[in-house]
Amino acid sequence: MKMGTVGGTKRVVAQTCLALTAGLTVAVCPVLVGAAHAEPVPVAPPLPFPLPPAPPYLDQGFYHPDPAKVAAAQPGEILAARQVNLANFFLIPLNVRAWQLSFRSTNTRGEAIPAVATVIVPYRPSPTPDRSLVSFQFAEDSLSQNCAPSYVLQMGSLPNPTNTVIGLEFVEAQAMLQLGHAVVVPDHQGPNAAYAVGPLGGRITLDAIRAAQNFEPANLPGAATRTALWGYSGGAIPTAHAAELQPEYAPELNLIGSATGGLMADIRTAVDYNNGTSTFGGAVLGGLFGVAREYPEVARFIDQYMNPFGKAIRVVHEGQCVALQFAGFPFVNIKGLFDYPGDPMRAPEMQPVLDELSLGRRGVPKAPLFIYEAPLDEVMPINAVNKLYDTYCKDPNAKVFYTRDLLSEHGIAAVSGAGSTAMWLNDRLNGIPAAEGCSNRDVPSQILDPGAFATFANAIGQTLASALGMPV
Repeated sequence: MKMGTVGGTKRVVAQTCLALTAGLTVAVCPVLVGAAHAEPVPVAPPLPFPLPPAPPYLDQGFYHPDPAKVAAAQPGEILAARQVNLANFFLIPLNVRAWQLSFRSTNTRGEAIPAVATVIVPYRPSPTPDRSLVSFQFAEDSLSQNCAPSYVLQMGSLPNPTNTVIGLEFVEAQAMLQLGHAVVVPDHQGPNAAYAVGPLGGRITLDAIRAAQNFEPANLPGAATRTALWGYSGGAIPTAHAAELQPEYAPELNLIGSATGGLMADIRTAVDYNNGTSTFGGAVLGGLFGVAREYPEVARFIDQYMNPFGKAIRVVHEGQCVALQFAGFPFVNIKGLFDYPGDPMRAPEMQPVLDELSLGRRGVPKAPLFIYEAPLDEVMPINAVNKLYDTYCKDPNAKVFYTRDLLSEHGIAAVSGAGSTAMWLNDRLNGIPAAEGCSNRDVPSQILDPGAFATFANAIGQTLASALGMPV
């Protein structure tokens, strides 16, 4: 039985509502949702066109519900739900069924926090008897909740040229919809936009999966749902941490694969690699400010040791979306912004947090892993990923397929690896087991893999077709 089902009534009402919502304009449907032992939650109807959605800072009731209500809920329990209309680049409607869920998650101190995710279900039939689920983590890389995908993906959201990455990556999420799988998109940075905090994002990601699986209108088979993870760059951080955390934090989930690319495996190495030498140094610095939002000890260290110039840069970074995180302060000397006697990244008070932020310390994920990285990546050092691969593969039960994309850099690898990643995930979701053990390879470009270019081109073509109203 699904968690939260109230007899047989809830399923009948949900199916009736879905039958009524085959178009973009939907009626008010009294669907009830909830987690185990929770009161049913009604699903609010979407905003009528052309009324635009409110940005999160003006939508506090949904994004920041009553703390007492949050604390009383279980991880993944749905607190509120509403139907939404999605669009490519805020304007081109996407003909799918979509909802936003406000749910309870947990921060790195074990405290209850609210979180938001977008659940998307295609009209296309599932390729298997029970529909599978992909948790897609966008490279939000921002220090404002208004840059979160739950807002940016909505029809009529305010256009923001500094936040185009989400619109571009949405094609990859739609590739999985076109293959017949449901998709859940968590706002993995949490209510304080804690950018680059993998342990937080991993928990929110796993709780978003719980919420999606138990959301009746999505019609998923509960915890038995075959579920996969996908994230690149800033989206790979929560994805990889979720895969490591899942055996302990959410062991009931049927996680059958995790794909990450452009991965930051070790934050110390990333800071060293980008310190004064990289055009992406500002993005790494923004990540350090994001970490301070989740870890009070890091905030205290910055307040104590960052010099006035560094604090001025912090003011500029606060509240900015991804493009300004990357474009602001290229080649910045991150360590030079601290008046600390020695390397600030080796300060004793920083080490527990930096250890927690680094991958490979919690053991090997049980789910098979697909990792792709460019040796020429100018922001994520490949040596750290090579080391992570070696660490995982010391375990004889590890299943890791690792590709080094030789002719790519950070941005190109995101595109060249998309087709192969979608095919690998689709196989796992359709019940084809991953190969045993570990393997790694060097290729000129993953776009040359058999079927990869066709998969990528089909995703682009289907996305363009959806602009004409074709249902996904």
